[in-house]
Amino acid sequence: MKFVRKDLDQTKAVITVSVTKDDYNENVEKYIRNYRKKANVPGFRPGNVPVGLIKKLYGKAIVAEEVNKLVSDGLFGYVKENNIKFLGEPLPVENHHDVDFENSEDFDFDFEIGLAPQFDVDLSKSDKITYYNIKVSEQMIDNQVKSYTSRFGKYTQVDVVEENDMVKGELLEMANGKVNEDGLKVKDAVLTPAYMKNADQKALFVGKKIGDKVVFNPQVAYENEVEISSMLKISKDEAKKITSDFMMQIEGITRYEEGEINQELFDKVFGEGAVTSENEFRQKIAESIKENLTADSDYKFGIDAQAALSAKYNDLKFPDKFLKRWLLYSNENMTSESLEEDYPRMIKDLTWHLIKDKIADANGIKVETADVQEYAKKVAKSQFAQYGMVGLEDSIIENYAKDLMKKEETVKNFVDRAMEEKVLDYIKGTVKLNEKEISVEDFNKMFQETGEN
Repeated sequence: MKFVRKDLDQTKAVITVSVTKDDYNENVEKYIRNYRKKANVPGFRPGNVPVGLIKKLYGKAIVAEEVNKLVSDGLFGYVKENNIKFLGEPLPVENHHDVDFENSEDFDFDFEIGLAPQFDVDLSKSDKITYYNIKVSEQMIDNQVKSYTSRFGKYTQVDVVEENDMVKGELLEMANGKVNEDGLKVKDAVLTPAYMKNADQKALFVGKKIGDKVVFNPQVAYENEVEISSMLKISKDEAKKITSDFMMQIEGITRYEEGEINQELFDKVFGEGAVTSENEFRQKIAESIKENLTADSDYKFGIDAQAALSAKYNDLKFPDKFLKRWLLYSNENMTSESLEEDYPRMIKDLTWHLIKDKIADANGIKVETADVQEYAKKVAKSQFAQYGMVGLEDSIIENYAKDLMKKEETVKNFVDRAMEEKVLDYIKGTVKLNEKEISVEDFNKMFQETGEN
């Protein structure tokens, strides 16, 4: 095979792949011999079809298949060997001539490729990017302590109803101020006054004791039929029709009491013996909060770094016409209209991708298996933290991380994210950071105002 490259301009090139019979004939003959063994041709037993007949019937199709495979492999081999940085994928040139497999033995194929812009990323302390250090407030620590004491509390039986208690008893439907003997009866019904929308109905239960009787109206008390149907153990359609009062004789009152701030709580949250005092407990909580806030700060820094460097290298030339053609070719659901709308954002993302690649290549930044595993553990730890599960054993984190990495698409995403983290770490250590301390409220407000997410 012969390859000839012709640059149309700094963004596009045409590669001509020339194929002669000598390039593909051996593969074709081998294919025909193998195909002959299984060909099903009327009048011949399998394996006994003459080679000449196979060539007559299928020869041109086999040639076309083998040539196309040869050209595809050869083209990508040529691009790789010559270290050609291209965008998208090679496409046949527009209005290219049809290949005549019927009458020709030698063929030329013309492919257009989009060339990635050639540039170097030069970073120094003259480049300034803001980095926001989010403060850990005492209120944030208090809230987290409250969250833990709430989570690790216990249920106790009490004698007098408070708003948030669960009240258990038998429900009896009323009619004309008396129990309707033919009406609805629900044993072991449970309700919580706090969930009632009507303050007067809620007040009927507060202060009552075991053995007391309370008459209330479910339709008035609750927001919708879902709550009524659940309490009365009937369908939602049936609940819509309920208008009568009900009487509950209170048989049990259950209250959830928050956990105490003691060694038992410390052990449950951070593991046995990891924390031995309330001061250490709060300090450990502060560290966990700071870790999460640092992730938010790094995320914001990534946004600002992308904006700053994209602005610095905003004159990159792209093969716009080629890229649009390739995008429409490779995305069957994309229309010309949607492409034009999305194209500026695509170029913005592509610019940032190229900048990251340049930084990584120039500074030997690579992602190893250990980096991907570490990123997976970070994701696992973050997901557990969302549910207040901190201080977990390393083995639990590692096993969950392994489960996350069972999906190929997830691993690919982790590789990309780990690489971006490394590149951003390099940027952070190279440019001049304009560090600003900020409260979490102001930080969140900043995101809301800019629409960043």
